[in-house]
Amino acid sequence: MSARPIAAASRALCREIREARRVGGGDINDAWRLTLDDGTPAFLKSRGDAPAGEYEREAAGLAWLTEAGGLQAPEVLAVVDDAKAPGLVLEWVEPGHMDSAGEEELGRGLAATHAAGAERFDARPPGSPDRPLRFGGVELPDGTVPPGSAWATHYAARLETLSAVALDSGRISPACSARLERVCERIDGLAGPPESPARVHGDLWSGNVLADSIGRPWLIDPAAHGAHRELDLAMLELFGSVTARTHSSYAELKPLAEGYQDRVPLWQLQPLLVHAILFGGFYGAAVDRAASRYA
Repeated sequence: MSARPIAAASRALCREIREARRVGGGDINDAWRLTLDDGTPAFLKSRGDAPAGEYEREAAGLAWLTEAGGLQAPEVLAVVDDAKAPGLVLEWVEPGHMDSAGEEELGRGLAATHAAGAERFDARPPGSPDRPLRFGGVELPDGTVPPGSAWATHYAARLETLSAVALDSGRISPACSARLERVCERIDGLAGPPESPARVHGDLWSGNVLADSIGRPWLIDPAAHGAHRELDLAMLELFGSVTARTHSSYAELKPLAEGYQDRVPLWQLQPLLVHAILFGGFYGAAVDRAASRYA
């Protein structure tokens, strides 16, 4: 079953693949460590049912994040354009464990990445397919928020869309949906001081910060776009942790606005709703608990 993705990757690279070995690739992709004809290692991720443009979007996001100059991301070697085996071939990063210097680099680099900014909230990286933002298999329709709107308006629109999908699929209760509606009504007073659009990773849980063999951080698997910078930090605290070194290094370059800790569960509503839609289970209850803080 793996022959087609490997062959498709070889065509996209215009290179012979000497060896392909299965490795972990996350929840939804198949993944391989490739050895190219000159001995160079590479990473291939592929999924036959990937939506059109998914890997092109990821490639554009990796380039956009790297362009900011804050943190490393794997170089894109090829986007595999095969109808039955689409995928992405990336530079291989030898995994390791993040050390204290890496934790500090993560904070400084993330601050620099955020500071690089975006054209507007919800902006996609240059070169991305002309498709709406997508979270958890849910596309957020374009045109629902007037251009130039504040972040709070954009975020409320996201919560409303995700909440509707979660309610329709039975992942959250009507009472939880009503609490989310109340959060959206109050969003202007909850979202904190106005900020310019930041260049965010967009899916920054701990598994998407890869430590290399010398302990340095790399960003992988982005859903990069323009958003509030606190969204990245809140998600990192939800599925992982932000160490004191990382927080301190971040704040040295880009101090967080007053009341940040009070807003963390607010920003975590988005990834919790996405996970409720994808996986159900206790995530629906977690959405309800977070919404209850603000409703």
